[in-house]
Amino acid sequence: MADEPAEAQAGRALPFRQYLLKIHSRCNLACDYCYMYEAADQSWRSRPRRMELATVRRTAELIARHATEHALPEVGVILHGGEPLLVGAAHLDALLGELSAALDGRTAVRFSMQTNGLRLAAEPALLDVLHRYRVSVGVSLDGSPADHDRHRRFPDGRGSYAATAEVLRLLGSPEHRELYAGLLCVVDLESDPVRTYEALLEHAPPRIDLLLPHGTWEEQPPGPARVRPTVPPEAVAQGPTPYADWLRAVFDRWYDAPRRETGIRLFEELAVLLLGGRAASEAVGLAPVDLVVVEADGTIEQADSLKATYEGAPGTGLDVFRHDFEAAAAHPGFRARQRGLAGLGPVCAACPLARVCGGGLYAHRYARGGFANPSVYCADLAALIGHIGGRLRRDLPQVPVRAPVPAPTAAGRGTAAAGWTRADG
Repeated sequence: MADEPAEAQAGRALPFRQYLLKIHSRCNLACDYCYMYEAADQSWRSRPRRMELATVRRTAELIARHATEHALPEVGVILHGGEPLLVGAAHLDALLGELSAALDGRTAVRFSMQTNGLRLAAEPALLDVLHRYRVSVGVSLDGSPADHDRHRRFPDGRGSYAATAEVLRLLGSPEHRELYAGLLCVVDLESDPVRTYEALLEHAPPRIDLLLPHGTWEEQPPGPARVRPTVPPEAVAQGPTPYADWLRAVFDRWYDAPRRETGIRLFEELAVLLLGGRAASEAVGLAPVDLVVVEADGTIEQADSLKATYEGAPGTGLDVFRHDFEAAAAHPGFRARQRGLAGLGPVCAACPLARVCGGGLYAHRYARGGFANPSVYCADLAALIGHIGGRLRRDLPQVPVRAPVPAPTAAGRGTAAAGWTRADG
């Protein structure tokens, strides 16, 4: 099938190019929407607090071997948690040193980190380590002080906005700006979308990642109840679209700005897909998954977002001490997300939005019995696609958009027919 990657068509597993390492499995915040601690999978409870150097060393050796076997010119290593900065400056320096030494001369490596950032102000030596290894840092911030503190609190109930803003002032300074990759924000229907976007802009982020809250057909996200569509294409545009309404307001504010204020990954990837390109994110499009997770104890897992579906969902039965990444790449869980259009369920595969939407984030498709379903955000994605496609068609009349953009209904939605799709997660 033309939409399947060449390796998948030939029956070969695709290599991993991104490695997410859970270097600390605990956190100094107690966010109420956290998929790691508040969702179905509770495997963190039995894992060590941090990834020890023996585990790092073995993981680094396997990454180097995998990169060499597949002649990969570059790999990405994402430091994650829990809260990765809880490992402290000395351990962070040691583990980055192990990774750098193992990969030197084998492949280029890009280091990044997703963090709440709070330890940077308390332990400035962490910044020295991040500079030494050129680690790009993404920070979680949910908009205004009130909106952020509604969900992102310390275990004692105090809000974390003030402390996070202090860290962002630090990262935004000339001395540390090169580390600052951007902000991650979870969409909250209780917040005003434009006010949220402008609150994020106050911190001058190079890029913003807007994430839909994790939800499934079994545990639906906040907002009106949804009914799973069973017949495309008309069914995908039916139902409430509160998240599309929220995101459309942000898109128009961002798109209509007199100058470029920042990048917003979701919108940029949708535009690329609508114009016939490929997206780099698992949340949108049909690009094959090339990310693997290594937990603090060396367990090899699939995407973290699967923790929101059911206990044990990300598991593979593999670990870095007894297996390698070739074995992981051959695991059916990874293969299922590398098949392009052929990997979608029947409703999505027959939908005109499929090549752009890609079925939405894999975890968001879950219902009892499996993942061969449309996203729980199906109607939202269809409405957002139609809106962005319409704006592009008006502004770029000579550039073909993937599919015809429908005339909007009285509610401003229209039927499914434009072409494109959501954040870890």
